[in-house]
Parts: sequence; C-alpha cells; structure tokens
Amino acid sequence: MPTRLSARVRSLKGSATVQLGAKAKEMQDQGLDVISFALGEPDFPTPEHICEAARQALAAGKTKYTPSAGIPELRLAIADTVAADYGIPCTGDQAVVGNGGKHALMNAWQCILEPADEVLILAPYWVSYPAQIGLCGAVPVVVNTYTENDFQPDLDEVRSLVSDRTAALLINSPSNPSGAVLERSLIEGLAEIAVEADCWIVTDEIYRHILFDGRTHFSPAMVSDEVRERTIILDGASKAYAMTGWRMGWMVAPVEVAKAATRLQGQETSGPNSIAQWAALAGLRGPQDCVAEMRAEFERRRDYIVPALAAIEGVKIGNPGGAFYAFPDVSAHLDGHLSHKGVPITDDKAFTTYLLEDALISTVPGSEFGLPGYIRLSFATSMDKIEEGVARLRRALVGDCGGRAGD
Repeated sequence: MPTRLSARVRSLKGSATVQLGAKAKEMQDQGLDVISFALGEPDFPTPEHICEAARQALAAGKTKYTPSAGIPELRLAIADTVAADYGIPCTGDQAVVGNGGKHALMNAWQCILEPADEVLILAPYWVSYPAQIGLCGAVPVVVNTYTENDFQPDLDEVRSLVSDRTAALLINSPSNPSGAVLERSLIEGLAEIAVEADCWIVTDEIYRHILFDGRTHFSPAMVSDEVRERTIILDGASKAYAMTGWRMGWMVAPVEVAKAATRLQGQETSGPNSIAQWAALAGLRGPQDCVAEMRAEFERRRDYIVPALAAIEGVKIGNPGGAFYAFPDVSAHLDGHLSHKGVPITDDKAFTTYLLEDALISTVPGSEFGLPGYIRLSFATSMDKIEEGVARLRRALVGDCGGRAGD
C-alpha cells in the first residue's frame, strides 16, 4: 500500500483558529469552564425568516443538485445586492456561489494564479491567506502594517514590493484579525498600484456589514470601471446573517473569471448545498433589520472590550473600526516574567497556551496572523462571557492566576 503524501499537504499547516476552537470545545466537553475567544463565529441564531426559507425548501423537495455556480435566483440576488450597495453594474453571471467564503476564495486563487506567482498581502492577515496561496504554488509577499498607524499600509512600501511576478493584490477591509478599516484614499492608492502592475485585486469583504462609528463600506470595485474589471469580490452569508455552518460564500468577478470558477467548481463539488442556497436567498432578499441589530450589538461589545483590555497593565490596543475582533499587543508580557509549568513565557504561542490551560481563556496567537506579540480575541460572544474573559485575562497577567518565572 502506498504511503507517500503529496508535498503540498506535507507542508500545509492546519488552521490555528479552527484547531484552537476545537481544543476549547474539547476542554468544555470535559467539564472545564473555558471561555472561547478563538472562533470568528457570531453567537446569534440564524434569523428565523432564513430558517423558515430552508424549511420551505425542504418541504418543496428542493434537495437535488443545483447548477455548479448556484441557483440562478441566488446569483441574481447577489448581483442585485452588489449593484444596490456598491452603485456599480453587476449581473448574475458574474456571481459564483461556493461552499463557504473560504471555498470561494480558494476558487479565485486557482483561477488566477500560476506556480511562482506572487500575491501581495497585508499583515496581520487571516490565517488561511498564505496557506491557500501556497497550495496554488504561488508565494505570499507580506506588507507589514502597525498598530501605531491603525494597520494602514504604506503605499510606497507596497509599490516597492511589486515585481514582474506579482499576479494579485489582496485587500481585506474590515480586517480579520485587526478590525482595521482601510481609508478610502488608501484603497484608491492600492487600486492604482494594481493597475500599474497589471495585476488582479482580490478583495475579501465578508465583514463589510460590520462597521462601527458611522463608517460606510468602500470597495476597490467602486474606484473606477478600469479597476472593477480587474477586481474579484469575496463575500458570504456567514458573518452578516449568522450562517457560519450553512457554508454559503460567493465571488463576484469579471465574467471570464466567473466562468472559469464555475468549471472548476463543477469538478470539485458539483455545486453548493441546495437548501443553504434557498436560505441565503431569503437572507439577501428579506428584511435587513437583523443585520443592523447584530452590527449594533457588536459595536456595543467593542465599546466594552477595547477599553477593558487597554486598562490592563502592559496591554496596548487600537480601536477596531469593524469586524468583531480585538487584537491587542501583549509583547510586554513576553519577557519571561510569566511562566507556564515552570517555563518562562517568551512568545505569543506559549502565552496563549498559558491562557488556555491556566486561565481557561481560548485566544489565538498573533504570529498565526503574521504579527508576533499580539493575540486575537473574537468578541462574537455574549457580554457576560466577554466581561468574565477579560477579568480572567487581567488576573492571568497582573493577578494570581498563573505563576511568575522562578516561582
């Protein structure tokens, strides 16, 4: 029996957020009172009108294969939503529905990347970006951003990293993990760089409905017709409609790319889940009050967790403008004065292990997002859990939860 695995999977890291979320669940199942800040998953139930649409689809027997790119009704609803929200022309044949946003993004990479191509990505970045790019044989080229500048990129640095192998520039605003919302002028500047480099723009806009302080969403597709023709938009139902487990994501792209993704998906999965598509259709076509209500609650939680974290000695944090993540700098606590099982803590991975095992808080190390010395906390959980979780973090850092090096 052959035992060799491919090089691509041998070198592939598992998703840190998924693994840490699973670890927290395992500890909870063992009876431990773990508070999980690891997964980016809204704690709200899927809105009832969406669930009812799924029940009606089941009752109507809509359980067969659908077209590879998704049911026409949903593709048209996606296009209509883009046209209405972005103010740009969009047709149903530009939309391709995938099995979640992660799948839709992977489809995009497979359609536009060749081995040895380069993709410019802003750090901190979502954990799956470099992994997916690498699976295509391409190379992520990292542009560093910093808390002090609200994680806004330096356009001169971006331009300096463009090469003749640059195939795409990746934008994620609002950002996972930082919650940063890119300024319009910077998005316009990044679009200009993409035009100069004659490369694709891949823009992950899954958090576009979760914006705070009166912000409005701006996409590179809105810059100009020339930019729109090289832009691939990634979006989905998971964050806006609390539909993570339904696995409904999509791309909106130039027709040539959409057709290629449809052929690709026809060989990969035959198409997305039929019932989930009818549910997502109800989300897009139905009342949007639920989206506004969840966004308001996320902002309320942000307004608590950020000052609470900032009040902890040695913790630095900016004010995220969107999404539902706090991304504090905890590097002041990585100098070895804390210890776990007698070993001084000097990196963020050991730090998050300490928090999980000693303080019963599940977080994700910033190094997984390309920025060591930070941790990510998802505040897509109840206010009670946020308050208790922050209290545990405070005790772990300046209280009596864990040991001090040398104790």
